Amino acid sequence: MTDIVDELKWRGLFALSTDEDALRKALADGPVTFYCGFDPTAPSLHVGHLVQVLTVRRLQQAGHRPLALVGGATGLIGDPRPTAERTLNDPETVTGWVAKLRAQIEPFLDFEGENAAVMVNNLDWTENLSAIEFLRDIGKHFRVNKMLTKDSVARRLESSEGISYTEFSYQLLQGMDFLQLYRRYGCTLQQGGSDQWGNLTAGLDLIHRLEPDATAHALATPLMTKADGTKFGKTEGGAVWLDPEMTTPYAFYQFWLNVDDRDISRYMRILSFRSREELEELERQTEERPQARAAQRALAEELTTLVHGADQTAAVIAASKALFGQGDLTELDARTLAAALSEVPHIQVAELGPTVDLFAEVGLVASKSAARRTVKEGGAYVNNVKVTGEDAVPAKEDLLHGRWLVLRRGKKNLAAVEVTGG
Repeated sequence: MTDIVDELKWRGLFALSTDEDALRKALADGPVTFYCGFDPTAPSLHVGHLVQVLTVRRLQQAGHRPLALVGGATGLIGDPRPTAERTLNDPETVTGWVAKLRAQIEPFLDFEGENAAVMVNNLDWTENLSAIEFLRDIGKHFRVNKMLTKDSVARRLESSEGISYTEFSYQLLQGMDFLQLYRRYGCTLQQGGSDQWGNLTAGLDLIHRLEPDATAHALATPLMTKADGTKFGKTEGGAVWLDPEMTTPYAFYQFWLNVDDRDISRYMRILSFRSREELEELERQTEERPQARAAQRALAEELTTLVHGADQTAAVIAASKALFGQGDLTELDARTLAAALSEVPHIQVAELGPTVDLFAEVGLVASKSAARRTVKEGGAYVNNVKVTGEDAVPAKEDLLHGRWLVLRRGKKNLAAVEVTGG
């Protein structure tokens, strides 16, 4: 056991708890069986979920027993959004998403030993529950005036959209989850984001009403934010997903590499498993030489390895270096190269034309005359080979994997050309 409360506080992962002293004692006396829930409202988790997944991992490493709940029942309803009603997905879709989320969460946890993790699904205790039983056994113990104070419910009530009875009832389902896990597994702690605080305390209240002698706790982590005011985990292309088919490992790595210097220290503490000494050293390096992006590189490598594995991380790093002339582009596999080039300006052409034309068309320079000037000054590269003639035309043999050309102006300005003709 470690003093996990102090560790969570130092890392910025302790936002709210029901009784900090009691929770600290319970965790110190441990092991504590705890749970965190994930709703399958999409076919993948996104980077925002990493805060919870990795906090579950930390608590397990501190000697506690995790129950990772993927909500086959609550995923059919959806936690109320602050702005509008969710679209209900059909049961077959949700069942498929449950399997995908389980597969994403499982590699982060240890399923052997005294505090072995357990995957659970709340459909197990709701599927055969009748509406009458639910209303009598669960709904009877909730007070509407208290339910109305939940932030997302209050915001929806103030909007023209309103809120359906279905989504309004979501907190009853989540509260029942805590009760069921208490009874089935001796679970006495629920962990989640601070935006879930109303749901976390709903479960506590239900346990206290139906199990008067029970001692239970709730722990909330803070919401991740960005210094520039934009939403964490979002890029111009949308959410950053853990599924490599939805966000490539290259794009995932680049997301962390591009973290704002104002955010990186906080993100490192929350998401990295490096020691305090290592993190403080990276923070010092960021302060002294921010242009080196040492902390961003360290976090990008660590999280990409955790999510996608060491081999994919090595391929991504090799691609990043090769694109900027520090490696051999021909050694990159087609999938990694395509993923990398999708992140830079690129055009499609039916056939190859003069290099200066391609530089202008893809937007690396303002005009063909500017492209000629770049060539003359020695700043134009195709596949990391310096272009020496203003009338040069790439050959078909130059295409990487028979498809791509990598164009570079100077050291840092990249673009790509994809040849689609036969």
